[in-house]
Amino acid sequence: MAQVRMTVDGVEHTDDVEPRVLLVQYLREWLGKTGTAIGCDTSNCGACTVSLGGQSVKSCSVLAVQADGGEVTTIEGLARDGRLHPVQQAFHDNHALQCGYCTPGMIMQAVDLLGDNPEPSEQEVRHGLEGNLCRCTGYQNIVRAVQDAARKMRPEAAVEPAPDPADEPAPAAGRG
Repeated sequence: MAQVRMTVDGVEHTDDVEPRVLLVQYLREWLGKTGTAIGCDTSNCGACTVSLGGQSVKSCSVLAVQADGGEVTTIEGLARDGRLHPVQQAFHDNHALQCGYCTPGMIMQAVDLLGDNPEPSEQEVRHGLEGNLCRCTGYQNIVRAVQDAARKMRPEAAVEPAPDPADEPAPAAGRG
């Protein structure tokens, strides 16, 4: 047995694991992070993509012992204070999922892509998601979602517009 210690979605975990345990198995079976899907077990599909040390990795091709001391973010760790991450919200808003099996890996890869390239073209999105497969869609809505998230994540998009006084409800009659 080997002892691993890592921070997963902001919580530190220490466990004894067999040296051959894959990171995806550790996340799902030890920590209950079942949003990280097991798709192909050969690193071809990308359904198991997580962030390790700020970089997306296919967790079926990483041993848990290789992640020792690292920081892992799973799909469950993206939402904050009950609010979806902008990429998660964009996937929802743009209908960028069908069966949903590839969605966690697609979202995790998209977050990494937008971290490296905050304004990707359609071709750059397609290239950036190349190692993540979706067997249900033609990728159009997925690409649209990533570009929508990119727009919403820009600093200027975070500035809330001042409320328009014309949108304020009229005072109730009979009061005063």
